[in-house]
Amino acid sequence: MIKQFINLEWKSFFRSAAFKKNLAFKIFLGFFALLLILEFAAVGAGSFFLIEDGIEDGAITGTDPFQVVNRFLIYWFAADLGYRYMLQKMPVANIRPLLYLPFSKSKIVKYALGKTLLSFFNLLPAFFFVPFSIVLLVQGYNPVGVISWHLAAVFITLSINFLNIFMNNMDKVFYPMLVILVGLGILQRYEIYDITQHTEPVFSFFYDQPWSFVIPLLIAASLAYFAYGYFLKQLYLDTGLKSKAKEATTEDLSFLNRFGSISTYLKNDIKLIKRNKRAKMTFIMGFLIVFYGLFFMSGQFGNYGKVFAGIFATGGFLFSFGGLVPSWDSSYYKLMMSQNIPYRDFLMSKWWLMVIATAVSTVLATFYLYFGWDWWFAILAGAAYNIGFNSSVVLLGGAYVKTPIDLMSSKKAFGDSKAFNAKTFLLIIPKMLLPVGIYALFGETLGSNYGFIAIAVTGVLGLLFRNKIFTLIEKIYKTEKYDTIAAYAQKD
Repeated sequence: MIKQFINLEWKSFFRSAAFKKNLAFKIFLGFFALLLILEFAAVGAGSFFLIEDGIEDGAITGTDPFQVVNRFLIYWFAADLGYRYMLQKMPVANIRPLLYLPFSKSKIVKYALGKTLLSFFNLLPAFFFVPFSIVLLVQGYNPVGVISWHLAAVFITLSINFLNIFMNNMDKVFYPMLVILVGLGILQRYEIYDITQHTEPVFSFFYDQPWSFVIPLLIAASLAYFAYGYFLKQLYLDTGLKSKAKEATTEDLSFLNRFGSISTYLKNDIKLIKRNKRAKMTFIMGFLIVFYGLFFMSGQFGNYGKVFAGIFATGGFLFSFGGLVPSWDSSYYKLMMSQNIPYRDFLMSKWWLMVIATAVSTVLATFYLYFGWDWWFAILAGAAYNIGFNSSVVLLGGAYVKTPIDLMSSKKAFGDSKAFNAKTFLLIIPKMLLPVGIYALFGETLGSNYGFIAIAVTGVLGLLFRNKIFTLIEKIYKTEKYDTIAAYAQKD
């Protein structure tokens, strides 16, 4: 049975309409994954000695490197959960077609959950914990205690894997976890409450008591059991995979008529955000990123941190929602392209939506004035850069990100319900590096204010050349039109 599932997914991958693009992208991701593996292995093998030197120099408080690692291990697992939620895709096993075939529902669920155990996100931590555990053994630590501690770390990682599955499918799990993590992060950041004082004894307990690894083992097994039961109940065409029927409502959006021919698309997008769960979550998360700059208040990144915060704080919606254009329209994209719809109007509607959202985010970010005029200048520079430059770059990248979004599923068993994925995340990187480079060129030579002005001027130049840029983007979208339609036709 497992062999049949693997064979189906193998055929799905090679028969995909976007096989060549997916293959090239996966090769790139492979090199990126190899780099991460080498970095994690180096940190695992060398962190003990680096911490030991830091203790001797007085740069790190503590008496034992192992104790220091246990103190900050909670940050590791919190970061693990965070990047899993943003990047890890839930396994999609073409559920609807399988339900018509003589496959046991329990085997489908077990296979899909088993795929998550073999995820790269579960294997990557091993390249830190294995070398670090070997170093502990070489340094004379109790072998039984080290093995117990290592096994506990493994089972905690697996627990996070199943917790991430619940967070992606259940709001009653996602929102409490979000509040807890953000709240603890803020309390820790402003030294109101230090959670490491309570978590360090817990991780040390796994070393001191060799039997204690059984506790996280039982937690991981319990989460796996609940995940199995939850998805087994959803694996029916008339329940979890069925669209929910709601009473139709109308909204008066006539004020958008001032935008002319693009008003129709703007109204559709606003209705989508109001009515669709995933779009609404993307909208909310986009504006919550306004507070992202607070994590750079320590000043250790200098003005470069302010530049990064300015771009991200004002561009949260731009990156999250705009990064999935035109995927939001994937369910009816073929119908749209069969009509006489000018591409320019379609793209301009998305552009205006992102520009308006960026302007609103900038207004919400006014509280940064409290921290100084330099922070406010960074916010304004980031807003200008996002409106003039990044808004066009995001639309350009959308021509190549052919990720269909199923807006019809109310509960997608094993579906990807995140606003971010690996492709959109990688596309953010060049958008963030250029403004930092501009600041380095002007800010380091002429002064910080000139660096912020240079970033803002780049955004203004983007606005001045918007029509020429959109002509290029429109041409690329037309070139990719049929590949995009074929990719959206793929159900996997």
